[in-house]
Amino acid sequence: MLPRVLAFGNDPWDPTHRFETSWLIPPYALFALRALFSLYAFTTLLFNIGYQCARPELGGCSASRDGFSYFTVLTYWGLAFYLLIASVHTFTYARYGTPLLARWPRPLQSLHALFYSTVTTYPFLVTIVYWGILYTYGSAWFPTVYGGWSNVSQHALNSFFALFEIFVPRTNPHPWIHVLWLIVLLALYLALAYVTRATKGFYTYSFLDPGKTGSLVAGYVFGIAVATIIIFGIVKGVIWMRRWVTEEKMGRKGKFARAGSRTDVEEHELGGFTSK
Repeated sequence: MLPRVLAFGNDPWDPTHRFETSWLIPPYALFALRALFSLYAFTTLLFNIGYQCARPELGGCSASRDGFSYFTVLTYWGLAFYLLIASVHTFTYARYGTPLLARWPRPLQSLHALFYSTVTTYPFLVTIVYWGILYTYGSAWFPTVYGGWSNVSQHALNSFFALFEIFVPRTNPHPWIHVLWLIVLLALYLALAYVTRATKGFYTYSFLDPGKTGSLVAGYVFGIAVATIIIFGIVKGVIWMRRWVTEEKMGRKGKFARAGSRTDVEEHELGGFTSK
């Protein structure tokens, strides 16, 4: 079992460049949108740091440093970096016909696939937990424009970016083994949350505080783990359905760089659906 969990695979890596191509838009357009979304995400993150540092009433730079203990912020950084890295791979594919990713060592290629699984699963978890549990204004909206923009960017647009990555590229469904690593990453975050409590004196999320929720802490933790597995399964099914509808029913095998060809796709995939 352990060798299987730690294996990187030995089959041909993404021979038709599914991570860098789309069934809907050409590679340069996919690159441009990924780069634009990445720029927006990084702008949000860096503006939040600067805005908080410039306003002591918001906690100053200390609050900005504390932000790196929050799952929302960490996953948004991850989303920003994934979109940046994916845009680089997409550009190199559009320009040269072979993405930079294809020249990486196999472990890094496999980790890129896991990275994709995280950015198409965790954003939905963040959105659901924030608006379902953590939002404290009831039927009212945020009291400041900044508060509204910052929270919508990190707790709503994050899921929009994830939906884009699910529906627009030609990616294959996630391997089931990835769900195990998503749970491992959640466990590591849980450890970070309690290290933060021990070193900085605060809980990142109120439902992790036994003083407020008592034994329900275990229920919240277990529920979030189950929700992650459910979200992962739904996303995997949606990607399978997207691939089936676009490639089999609509006949859209993909839009490729000029250096590539549809014939190459058919040679590798026997029609694009019957094998990975």
